[in-house]
Amino acid sequence: MKKLIIAIDGPAGAGKSTVAQIVARQLKYTYIDTGAMYRAVTWQVMQSDVDAGDAEAVQKIVCAMQIGLQYVNGKMRVTANGVDITEEIRLPEVSRVVSEVAKLAVVRTAMLTLQQQMALQGGVVMDGRDIGTHVLPNADLKIFLTASIEERAKRRWLELAEKGVSVELKDLQEEIYRRDKADSERTVAPLVQAKDAILLDTTELSIDGAVNAILRLCEERSRSV
Repeated sequence: MKKLIIAIDGPAGAGKSTVAQIVARQLKYTYIDTGAMYRAVTWQVMQSDVDAGDAEAVQKIVCAMQIGLQYVNGKMRVTANGVDITEEIRLPEVSRVVSEVAKLAVVRTAMLTLQQQMALQGGVVMDGRDIGTHVLPNADLKIFLTASIEERAKRRWLELAEKGVSVELKDLQEEIYRRDKADSERTVAPLVQAKDAILLDTTELSIDGAVNAILRLCEERSRSV
């Protein structure tokens, strides 16, 4: 049976990474978290104390850095130049800046090349905001995962609370609204649902419910490709 290339897109906080990791594990596929890659670049830019909107300065940083994605004890770990930054890239201060960095053409071009190389062999689940429309336009299965802003903010609030990070729920709602707007309005590879993507609203779905829905779609698609 052919190993599929699966693209999962959607807005911030929709649960893409969590669901995609489980789907990949169930299928014994490789999971590629493109959002973590952009967050790693953003973290490095912030550490370098340069303006996130300075394309020339950011280009030097992204071209010089090494991003690593690796499973350790069943969890995805993210490194930048050999330093584990898995927890740091999920902090609110990184979330507030990542859209500004991710919209830069120099960043998206560098990430595009790397992400396409990762998917060449198939058997891949890749999630992000422009996977089905831009990174993997010929993916075997495209899914657009979404949920209400209120539900996405609640999920992010619980995630941060578990890590001991205190933040107001209303602030997260406003932040997610701004990120949705920035991601959907950017000039380069904006967040939009691909015409051939299947919409999956997870507002009322559990993680297991979303995973099972996608696995059923994968089974159906694998019989037709």
